[in-house]
Amino acid sequence: MRHRAAVLGDPVEHSLSPLLHNAGYRAAGLDDWEYGRMLCPRGGLADLVGGAGAEYAGFSVTMPGKFEALDFADEVTDRARAVGSANTLVRLPAGGWRADNTDVDGVHGALDELTGRNPEGPASEIRHAVLLGAGGTAHAVLFALVERGVERVDVVNRSDRHSELAGLVEGSGTEMVFRRWDEDLRALSLAADVVVSTVPASIADPYAEDLGHAPVLDVVYDPRPTKLCVAAAANGFLTAAGHVMLAHQAFGQFEQFTGVDAPREEMRAAIEAAV
Repeated sequence: MRHRAAVLGDPVEHSLSPLLHNAGYRAAGLDDWEYGRMLCPRGGLADLVGGAGAEYAGFSVTMPGKFEALDFADEVTDRARAVGSANTLVRLPAGGWRADNTDVDGVHGALDELTGRNPEGPASEIRHAVLLGAGGTAHAVLFALVERGVERVDVVNRSDRHSELAGLVEGSGTEMVFRRWDEDLRALSLAADVVVSTVPASIADPYAEDLGHAPVLDVVYDPRPTKLCVAAAANGFLTAAGHVMLAHQAFGQFEQFTGVDAPREEMRAAIEAAV
């Protein structure tokens, strides 16, 4: 029997996940594995996944299905529950599905590259982070920052969504402060160890010059590079675009789907060539 996995979303035709996973299958010698795309409109995940054939070992889930995936699953990992959404569904041996959120892995991997940290080495030196946006991806970023022991996160957003994010920092040593876009973002950036943007480029672009005074992780990978990354690079800082986070989140999915170590170098090379 052939083994299959797929990315679900709407839209989904732009997804680079098939490129990543299929490159991994080739490199790992998994000739009987295939990864594709499936259009999954809002409200359609339960029927689609519930009706998937036994050959489907797992699904990568993009918007608008990340919240539906969490509700649909029979088991939920602690981090997916904390973040409040799932980007990964894995078929369980006894039947049913487990939901996870490997976006957290993607954030850690990208931040490791920005800080030069060996994943097996000591804790990151990130103490103060600026987080742009407060939506679903921001939840995963904040979860990762708390896991890294970041002391302070300034969240820049149009509205104060403290109540939605408070559970992610509760009981930790991380202080969270909400900021508006009309505040002194230059001073905020100058004081930060990293700026992480989870907002569309059109929102961050007008503030790029003010925010580009620290290493930048921008989850956007189209357009690439964003004005924020260009501004930070011009000031001598390392930057990571969305494809870096995408690659790192895919490694964990690959391993959960197949039970095989992800061939990370080959998968990363495939997406670098594509973008």
